[in-house]
This record gives sequence, structure tokens and C-alpha cells, in this order.
Amino acid sequence: MSNLDTPYRGGFSGREHRFALTVYFEDTDTAGIVYYANYLKFMERARSDMLRAAGIDQKAELERTGSAYAVAEVSVRYRKPAFLGDDLVVVSTLEAVRAVSVTIQQRVMRGPDLLTDAMVTAAFLTADQRPQRQPKEWVERFKAIAARGGEDASNV
Repeated sequence: MSNLDTPYRGGFSGREHRFALTVYFEDTDTAGIVYYANYLKFMERARSDMLRAAGIDQKAELERTGSAYAVAEVSVRYRKPAFLGDDLVVVSTLEAVRAVSVTIQQRVMRGPDLLTDAMVTAAFLTADQRPQRQPKEWVERFKAIAARGGEDASNV
């Protein structure tokens, strides 16, 4: 398997998780502007990749216990549009870690330009959709990431 066969993975730089992507035709309307709901998809991919980079295996937990994260609240502010062919970076930062949830700020950037700013709260739920405490080791990993400064945190 060559590097070309390996999916892209983002990573941490200090407290921030960075996930790069390119805007494709399917992400846009007929004018080549990113459809507003697709920013939520970009942020979802980045959050999933952030968990993977933190050493959290969502798939294994889902298969083992049926528990998973679900978005409980999101607040989004759209500032500037993205366009077909743009290279973007979703920057995710842990803002709060609670017993049953995490709050993550996510910014979609095009170079230095802030396009979209969101605050997302994800609750950890049982298989029957009831709030449940997150695994202790996950909370510890989140807190370690949140406590980091500018140094690389990719080996959490």
C-alpha cells in the first residue's frame, strides 16, 4: 500500500486539531459557492478525525457497548463564503469537558480568513439514547489536550 492509498489524517498542533480539505463540486451550488449545510459536514469529519487523533476509537466503543457521541447543540456563524476549489482547514479546539459531554469550537478557515465559526456540544449517549458518563480515559485525554499550549500534542 502506497501513501497514495492512505486516507488523509489531520492532527494536533498544541490545543488545536487541524483538518485540511478541498471544496469539490458536490459541496457547492450552481454558482460554485459552498452550500451552508456542508460546513456542518466538514466540521463533523474534523471532529471524528480529532477523536481518532486523540486515541479514541468510536467504532470500537459503538460495537462494544452501543455508546456514541451525538451532537446535542450547535451554534454557527457564517462570515464569508467558500468556493469551488478552495483549500480549507477546519480548526477544532476543546472548550469544555464535562462528565457526559464535550464542547468544541470549530472554525473553517481559508488561509487567514475565518469563514465559519461554530460551537458544538456532543453528548455521550448509551445505545438507547440516554446520556452516559464518557469513559474516564477519554476525559483524561481531552483534559490533557486542553491543557497543552503551543507544543505539538499529536502524541497524547
